[in-house]
Amino acid sequence: MLTVGTYLADRYEILSKIGAGGMSDVYKAKDHILGRFVAIKVLKPEFSEDRGFVSKFRTEAQSAAGLEHPNIVNIYDVGSEEGLYYIVMEYVEGITLKTYIEKKGQLSFKEAVSIAIQVARGIESAHAKQITHRDIKPQNIIISTEGKVKVTDFGIAKAASSNTISSDVMGSVHYSSPEQARNGFVDGRSDIYSLGIVMYEMVTGRVPFDGDTTVAVAIQHLQEEMTPPGNYAENLPVSLEKIIVKCAQKNPDRRYQTIEELLDDLRKSLQTPDEDFVVIAPLVDNGKTKVISEEELRQIKEQRQPVEQRAQAPVSSRPAQEPVYEEDDDDDDDDMEDDDGDLNPKMDKAVTIMAVVVAAIILIVIIYLIGSFFDLFHTGGKQPESQTQTQTETESESESATEEKVVVEDVRGKTQQEAQNTLEAQGLFMFVIAEQKSDQPEGTVLEQDPIGGSSVEKGTTVNVIVAGTENINYTDEDNNKDNIPVPSVVGKMEKDAASILDAAGFRVSKSYKYDSTVDAGKVISQSPNGGTAPEGSTVTIVISQGEQSVTVPNVVGDSKDTASSKLTKEGLKVDVKEAYDNSVPAGQVIRQSIAGGKVVPAGTTVTITVSLGPEESKTYSFSKTYSAPENAVSASYTVTGSDGVVYDSGTVDVDGSLTVSVSDMECDSGTVTITWTIEVIDEEGLSETSTKQESHSVKFTKQ
Repeated sequence: MLTVGTYLADRYEILSKIGAGGMSDVYKAKDHILGRFVAIKVLKPEFSEDRGFVSKFRTEAQSAAGLEHPNIVNIYDVGSEEGLYYIVMEYVEGITLKTYIEKKGQLSFKEAVSIAIQVARGIESAHAKQITHRDIKPQNIIISTEGKVKVTDFGIAKAASSNTISSDVMGSVHYSSPEQARNGFVDGRSDIYSLGIVMYEMVTGRVPFDGDTTVAVAIQHLQEEMTPPGNYAENLPVSLEKIIVKCAQKNPDRRYQTIEELLDDLRKSLQTPDEDFVVIAPLVDNGKTKVISEEELRQIKEQRQPVEQRAQAPVSSRPAQEPVYEEDDDDDDDDMEDDDGDLNPKMDKAVTIMAVVVAAIILIVIIYLIGSFFDLFHTGGKQPESQTQTQTETESESESATEEKVVVEDVRGKTQQEAQNTLEAQGLFMFVIAEQKSDQPEGTVLEQDPIGGSSVEKGTTVNVIVAGTENINYTDEDNNKDNIPVPSVVGKMEKDAASILDAAGFRVSKSYKYDSTVDAGKVISQSPNGGTAPEGSTVTIVISQGEQSVTVPNVVGDSKDTASSKLTKEGLKVDVKEAYDNSVPAGQVIRQSIAGGKVVPAGTTVTITVSLGPEESKTYSFSKTYSAPENAVSASYTVTGSDGVVYDSGTVDVDGSLTVSVSDMECDSGTVTITWTIEVIDEEGLSETSTKQESHSVKFTKQ
């Protein structure tokens, strides 16, 4: 355990312990190079000593470090020091979704969908880079104090599962997919299943499967049907209930196949919550309950045995785990085993399944040929709705797969004609939806949707807004539609803002810019902002890209003007100081306050110290005679420079005057303090002594 004040990598100062899990402890720390707070996850000793696990852990963490998204807790650094292995992550002030659910009991429909959309967007970003989370659960979802939802621990679960870490250590089995319970093949659809269970808990305040042991819960994931969430959540819209049910299908093929499909339905649910639009593929095995064999049950129990027992066993003695795949077992599954024991039971099952699959394919081909001959598929009765929808979806997916994708050029700043030529050369169309007053030349493209860099199909229309002399909207039927209130979305996340405006009846145009005062992904401004506008007209929103970071150039040795130009060009502010230096020629930079190569926020001030050349030798002298008071016999004097140095002092006899002379002083002014001793003899011949002090501010003379 790290103590407060400890430094890692001479950079991260441990401030406090903020959490602990099965595999690691989490600390709040200060990054003294970038001047920000971070969270540091440090592996516990029992895992740090396992070289195989450490290797996988670092590989997966480095892979996840490539993820950058507003809904993901970003990983900044991975390192090790004196046997400690750690990950440096973004520090998020807030609470976990688990704690939030425990406090509120049940979340409202809109709040649950909003959180689910943000979690799904983070997962979407990871899946796009072929990273599967494998441990989606409320404990790994953080709600910041600003209301932003972030997913943490990407990549770590894969390292853990590949090293046969127990589910007790990895986290709750309550959110594990059936294929994870079987230790089978895991892909993005496993994350979708887990997110479905998280949504179930958000709207009901409970998990669908619970038990005294992890094995009991795992078996429920494999065999038992969950109670519909609507039984526990009154007024739960049908769309969200069916979304949850589809996510939590035991067969991965019946779930959403991609996170993008899930996001589409979640957004549609916000707009039409009571519409029954979710399509779940029909069962292909008549809904038979799957039975777990003795061998599979043994493996599940071994997989979830306490980690302490495994840690005590030698590595060579730990049972090797083979992938177990889901099977559609018949009720007479036990009869499939060979009584002679000559054939491996698993091989026997595999052969049987293959035979069943081949027989099914042959049967489908025969049915298709007979149906085609009698024209049953076209002139017969109406197909069941679910079958028709599934077929249509399959055909649509097939067609879209063959359509060519292009990356939209950024045409902002181009003239209308230039933009049209550019987009048409890509096989795209351009449509001017509005003109806006602008200081740009008339006809200049101000905004576009889809934005530059988006991947779209050929033939897509790119809507643009161009500069004009007045605000004009050319969208279809706008002039014939009534004005409706424009909702304010400033401060909301990009997707949420777009959903709100779309639901209110507006089109959305987006632009992006850096803003240090607004979190990345949130809306900075909108136009129009409030008031009313024609239904179907376009609302333009400006989205923050967060604080822009720049790399400080090295300007030591450059001239003052060159250094200032380099720093200003990078978006940095410059402060200039001057100093004498015997080794650096006058006019060149001696040093800079922030070293070259450091990454800092744009607008940071960098102080450069410019050489004045060798310092000239400057010494001063002083000499003056002061008249002594009557009957003065001696005097004590002190010469103090303005720099606080006492350059001369002493006590001398005087005869009417005192002369003070000092040389080699390093300042040009000071103070002369004199204390006169006065002796007076009365008529009786007795002497009486007194003192008189005076002080003089004087200027010294340069030698």
